[in-house]
Amino acid sequence: MSTDANNTVAETHPFQAEVSQLLHLMVHAVYSETDIFLRELISNASDACDKLRYEAIAHPDLLAAGGELTIRIKPDAEAGTLSISDTGIGMDRQELIDNLGTVARSGTRAFVERLAQVKDGVGLIGQFGVGFYSAFMVADRIEVISRRAGASEAWVWQSAGEAGFEIAPADATQAERVARGTEVVLHLKADAKHYLEPYDIERIIKTYSDHIQFPIELVGKEGAPRQINAASAIWQRPKSELKAEDYTAAYRAIAGAFDEPAMTLHYKAEGRQSYAVLLFVPSIKPFDLDPDRKDQVKLYVRRVFITDDAGLLPSYLRFVRGVIDSEDMPLNISREMLQNNPHVEHIRKAVTGRVITELQNLADKEAEPFAKVWEAFGRVLKEGIYDDHERRAALLALCCFATTKGGQTEIYYLVGESAQQVKANPKLEAARARGLEVLILTDPVDALWTSMPQDYEGKPLKSLSQGEVDFSLVPMLDEAAKPQAETKPEGIDEAAVIAAVKAALGQRVSDVRASQRLTDSPACLVAGAGFDRELSRLLARQNRSAGPKPVLELNMRHPIVLAVGRAKTNAHEDEVNDLSALLFEQAKILDGEVPDDPAAFATRVNRLVMRGLTTSGAAG
Repeated sequence: MSTDANNTVAETHPFQAEVSQLLHLMVHAVYSETDIFLRELISNASDACDKLRYEAIAHPDLLAAGGELTIRIKPDAEAGTLSISDTGIGMDRQELIDNLGTVARSGTRAFVERLAQVKDGVGLIGQFGVGFYSAFMVADRIEVISRRAGASEAWVWQSAGEAGFEIAPADATQAERVARGTEVVLHLKADAKHYLEPYDIERIIKTYSDHIQFPIELVGKEGAPRQINAASAIWQRPKSELKAEDYTAAYRAIAGAFDEPAMTLHYKAEGRQSYAVLLFVPSIKPFDLDPDRKDQVKLYVRRVFITDDAGLLPSYLRFVRGVIDSEDMPLNISREMLQNNPHVEHIRKAVTGRVITELQNLADKEAEPFAKVWEAFGRVLKEGIYDDHERRAALLALCCFATTKGGQTEIYYLVGESAQQVKANPKLEAARARGLEVLILTDPVDALWTSMPQDYEGKPLKSLSQGEVDFSLVPMLDEAAKPQAETKPEGIDEAAVIAAVKAALGQRVSDVRASQRLTDSPACLVAGAGFDRELSRLLARQNRSAGPKPVLELNMRHPIVLAVGRAKTNAHEDEVNDLSALLFEQAKILDGEVPDDPAAFATRVNRLVMRGLTTSGAAG
């Protein structure tokens, strides 16, 4: 079909499948309150103005038609419509199709999945960039009239939020109304007509959009527009002028969030470089925290938005939201040039250090708010211990770990999939019996950062699942000392038992040795040279390989290990093999793994049980 601007026949297009699903969820499940639609449309309008202001740096002629960069809201009670227009960058025909008919973000499917799981999606919309569709909560039909800056044609997109949308050239009246930018016309539902009241509109703008940098104008009944927002860059204002509620409103507008910020950092740096900083640490975990591991800080140059992809903070601080506004960078700096820009590198280094310092201050002075921050973002912060050698000590000092006891000259740790699993691990037994502190680490990143040599305040960190440990110089606690007070059982040849088990297991282990870790359990698996046991398992799982062979450590006082010695002495090789395999597979289970052959494991256990029952019956 022709796309000539003189062709007035509307083209019909189906929605992308994800959009159809999204619209259905929006209309039927998302909002307990619908005010947020206006914030989303205003945010889109502000982005359009930002984009035009940036493009106009290189092409000033783009600003020739359309007037000042402004956002305007016009209620029409007689027609039952609410219009939100901007004089920003605008869209051409193909951009209308791409932007409003499809959702090309990889996060959209994740958004739809999350939306199906929660009762109220208010906190999700802004984080996934799909806010335009929230307008269908209040509108039966939406028209979008748009003219790309510098273009001669204007286009109209319209939909009733069902199977698809129509697109056609704008008629003369519509084209005259939109000289540049976009106008969104909402045909309001009967139960949404209160959004035509100036009071309601001003209330929403004050709550969500007061700090949008462009003037937001409300057209009154008499037709005269008046500005209803502060339209100031809050980060450029003195801290003395601002209240906590101002920062909260700014945080929600900048981050598209609904929680309260757990920490606010607002300051101006002056000297060799001048820039303003307004950063927030959320109090709850955003849903878009991990997909690309990019920071979420917007770069402005002299209050002109440049990009939200400048890499102003390292990836382990990607939970921080906010704005950095430079006075020194050139306005026409490209996003590509930013990658190796010395101004960016200087800001990145200075602001990263300041954020870590403020987090430490929060930890020292306000334990409860910091505990919430750690619960939400501790896993992300710990990535920096591995990534950022320069700040490793400062980041390690921020870490909050679950431990088993008090402190000592060495800090032992054990990594696992859950606190419950780690606390039940037999590798803790000897340390627990001596009252030694052990850090319990349960995030996947813990297996990574602990693989590097670490110490904290001169105390080396040592894994309980790698290498050999020697607790012989540490006295046992009184309550644990009695069962260990007995001497080594007589008649057992430790070397012979170890050799027998090693021969029975063959290539399943790299070595077998007596353990200093165990007091109650018969055996455990540890890593030899190279990676810690948990990291070896994670890498093997990722690469779908067997991974390095573990070391089997034996508790030489345990009855099962003693039984191996007796079976070897009596030349009962089948029993030696069964007991050796049982020791190995039990140790795997306690590490959270499954036996290599579950059926063979069950058969072996049954055989040992039956053998015990037979022996018991004969003795009786």
